[in-house]
Formats: sequence, structure tokens, C-alpha cells
Amino acid sequence: MYAGKNRGAIVTLTANPSLDRTVELSGVLVRGAVQRAAGVHEEPGGKGVNVCRALAASSVPSVAVLPGDNADPVMQALRTTGIPHSNLPIGAPLRANLTLTEPDGTTTKVNLPGPELSAAVQESLLALTVDTCGGPEGADPASWLVLAGSLPPGVPADYYAVVAHALRARYAAAAPLLAIDSSGPPLLGALLHDAMPDLLKPNGEELAEVTGVATGDALEADPALAAGAAMTLVERGVGAVLATLGARGALLVTADGAWLATRPPVTPKSTVGAGDSSLAGYLLAQTEGRTPPECLRQAVAHGAAAASLPGTTVPALSQTDPGAVTVTTLELHPVPASATRRGPATATPKEQD
Repeated sequence: MYAGKNRGAIVTLTANPSLDRTVELSGVLVRGAVQRAAGVHEEPGGKGVNVCRALAASSVPSVAVLPGDNADPVMQALRTTGIPHSNLPIGAPLRANLTLTEPDGTTTKVNLPGPELSAAVQESLLALTVDTCGGPEGADPASWLVLAGSLPPGVPADYYAVVAHALRARYAAAAPLLAIDSSGPPLLGALLHDAMPDLLKPNGEELAEVTGVATGDALEADPALAAGAAMTLVERGVGAVLATLGARGALLVTADGAWLATRPPVTPKSTVGAGDSSLAGYLLAQTEGRTPPECLRQAVAHGAAAASLPGTTVPALSQTDPGAVTVTTLELHPVPASATRRGPATATPKEQD
């Protein structure tokens, strides 16, 4: 997985994109009060779009695949910012999400559900995604496909698995590597229907959700336990698990080992999109042929830089400080029986509401 360099573009699928408006408050958010904004930012959003924005900031070739009409504000914003994209017109407006940030970095996010996608649109979006991974004529095929974020109404929870199987059926051994960054039914649906990503990027809560080990808070507080939980996914066929653990840093677990990355705290301005930037940093390093610990180091550096920027602003490579990140090797231990719980990890996913 890590040998050599993958030179094709990184393709992302954002099935539920948005226009992200971030309002910076001058004081603490007071429920029921009238407050003035200190600033406002507006960016094209959705996890896959954010990954492409972060990659583009560092001149890494990428293409964002998403539903949406040519005249939609999200597509207009992508054109304005110069983000390469391939969109599928759907005849309905995309959602707009609202984020409120307080001076200490506390973030409140309100996400709308997005437009419903019919079965025909889902099929067309699938075909567009798979076709885009082939690359333009004369160019190398994609190095990665990133399936990221929530699914809009009408889309079944196993949609990411359907995309994964279609991708591998089309390209076989030449298929791009697959990364999944989602939560809830789409994440469970992908894993329960054998999407088998080369990289899974959960946070502590999502890692607990898909493994049935402890709780998100417990995993964030105990990196060794989190590494053990992540290893259960690797044993099931996931190539690597990049888990963000809040203030405790992030860890990477593969069949070859486990590593924990930490860095001194940064002064946060907004945590929205920090995880997406972490994934972009990892992919940036991996496509350059870096070792797993180096990929983890760059992931944490990217995430920290994003948290220190306002709104959903993404950092360029030059704005990151990988030298401030400490990476240590973890010993893997079996997950204690007391940490295992019955939970959603074994449940049948429901269609996302």
C-alpha cells in the first residue's frame, strides 16, 4: 500500500455537499439572545469538497465529484476558488450549513439534510464517480477515491459500499485506493457491506461506533485502547485506520504497526473542517511515498493548522508545522473483554434520515 508513489489525481465523492457559512461571534453564544457577528466566511463545503480544497491549496491534483446544478452557489464557489470538480445536475438547490464560532474556538454547527436524490440520480452519480477515477484521456488514473460525509435523503446507507464494489469491478487491480470518512448509517453500511477501504478515518466516537469497543470519550482518553479497537478493523480487512482523538492527537494503525502522534496545543479559531484537512495531509504525504509514521505526522500537522484558521479555511502545506508533531510507536494489546459492548457495530444500518 505504501510502496512507491501514486501520481494520479485524488478524486473525492461528496454526495451531500453544502455552502458553508461560518459566523464568528465576538462573545460567548447566548441562547435566545441577539448577538452581533465579528465576521463571516462562506466556502463550498462537504467533507470531500473540503479535502479537495486542502489538496488544491498545496497544489496536489484532485477532483471533487458532487451532485448539483451548474448555477448552484456551491458550484459557483468552486469555480471562484478554482477547485477542479465534476458535478451532476439534479434540478434542486443544495443545502446551506451554518456554523457559529466563539472566541475560544467553541463551535456550534447546524447542518441541513440536503435535497433528496432519486434512484436514477444515484446511479448517474455512481457512474460519474467511477468514470472520473479513470482520469482524463492520456492521464494517469486516480490514485485515491475518497468517499466522504453524510448521505442525503433517499440514498441508502450502503451507498458507499455500492460505489466501492463498482469501482473495483471496473478497474480491478488498477483501481484507486479507497478512503472512507463518514459516520452513522453510511459508515456502518459501508463496512457491513464489505467496502473494505484502504483507509478509514474515524474520530473516537465513530471508532467506538463501528467496533463496539468502549465509548468515544474512553477511546480518546486511552490511545492504547483506541489502537486495539482500530486493530480489530484491520483484522477484518481495512487497510489502515487513521483515528483522530481530540486533544490526545491521532493514531494510525496498519497490519505493520501502530503509531500515536501528538503536538503542543494550538489556539483554535474553528474546528470545522480540521478532520478533513487531516485526511488531506495524510493523502498528500502518502502519494509522495512517505512512510506510515510520516503520513500520520503530516495529518496531525494539517489538522492543527486548520483549527488555527477561521471558519472552514484550509491550510496550505507551507502553513503546517510537521516538526512540532511527535510520533511514538504503540504496542498493540488485545482489547479487554470489559471494554467490549454491544452496540451499533453489529446492528443493521437504517436508511439515513
